[in-house]
Amino acid sequence: MYNPIMPPHNPLQPVDYVVVGHVCCDITPGGLRLGGTAAYSALTALNLGLRVGIVTSFGGEIPHNFPLGIQMHNIPTQRSTTFENIYSHGKRVQFLHHRAPDLIPDHIPDPWQRTPILHIGPIAQEAKALVDGGQQSTLLGLTPQGWMRAWDADGKIYPIAWQESASMLPKAGAVVLSLEDVGGDEELIETMASATRVLAVTEGPSGARLYWNGDLRRFHAPDREEVDATGAGDIFAAAFFWRLYVTRDPWEAARFATQLASFSVLRPGLEGIPTTGEIKQSLMEVF
Repeated sequence: MYNPIMPPHNPLQPVDYVVVGHVCCDITPGGLRLGGTAAYSALTALNLGLRVGIVTSFGGEIPHNFPLGIQMHNIPTQRSTTFENIYSHGKRVQFLHHRAPDLIPDHIPDPWQRTPILHIGPIAQEAKALVDGGQQSTLLGLTPQGWMRAWDADGKIYPIAWQESASMLPKAGAVVLSLEDVGGDEELIETMASATRVLAVTEGPSGARLYWNGDLRRFHAPDREEVDATGAGDIFAAAFFWRLYVTRDPWEAARFATQLASFSVLRPGLEGIPTTGEIKQSLMEVF
């Protein structure tokens, strides 16, 4: 029997880092697996030593209990957002079988309105209304992957343009996306970089690049034997937003996030969440 994530019985307490987005079910050959940016980023932030909250919506089939250190504000629904990846001839086709309700500004609890780091991490077109320019957080971080995909009547996922990028990018303190998210469109990346304060673009095993103040720097990832790259970008984002908030140095934040995210590919799924030892090693290697 699956154990649903239950909301805390005690009143919500202030936190350092809030991530907003659907936690989801990933259908795999071995059964359902917990996924979503909110899950990977929140668990990474927790291991970084932060007080963490998640604003999300899910049903009772989520097959995982979050650690007690993570506070959960769930908008109940019958079915959680559910994805399935089907691989054929080395290519992935992704399907969306169910989608949880949208997330809106009123869903953020009062104790979390002034959280230092607010990370909006959609996976299925949710939470757009939160980027309204009225955030009281010190750092608004966006990972817009879920705004750059749509699905047909059969649930088959296909890429789309991020229609609201021109209005949302200037409101963000930092944005993290992948080269895959934009289909390798270098002109689009340049346009986005010019519209926001800090833009990090992850490039899989190659590492990441960072745009800031009109400058571009590349950060190479260590060679790792890849087992599963799922969630690596979400781990990068949480690490990047945290170090950016602490140091105010985007270059240092990108170096650290690149190092830390590289460890995640060594283990499958949520087992790739960075350990205390990997965090310490990554901090040492950036200095």
